[in-house]
Amino acid sequence: MTALVLALLAGAVAGLALGALGAGGSILTVPALIFLLGFTPAAATTASLVVVIVSSVAALVAHARTGAVHWRAGLLFAAAGLLPAAAAGALSARIPGTV
Repeated sequence: MTALVLALLAGAVAGLALGALGAGGSILTVPALIFLLGFTPAAATTASLVVVIVSSVAALVAHARTGAVHWRAGLLFAAAGLLPAAAAGALSARIPGTV
C-alpha cells in the first residue's frame, strides 16, 4: 500500500512538472522510481519513458484542440531525434548498472 501511495505521489509530481514546464518528467520520475520504489536503473528508465509518453500525448491532445501545436516543427524535431535516441538506447545497454 505504501508503494502505491509513493508511486501515485511521484507520478503526480512528474505530471505537474510536465504539465507546467513541458519537460522534466524523466528527471523527477527516474530517481523516484529508483529510490522510492526500488526499481533498477534500467527498469526505472523504461517506466519513466512510458510515464512521459502518456503524459505528453495527453498534453498534445489538449494543445492540438486549441490549435497551439506547430506540427511541422514538432515532427521535424522528433524525426531528428529518432536515430540518436535509438543509438543512445543501444549504447546504454552496454553500461554496467553500477555506473
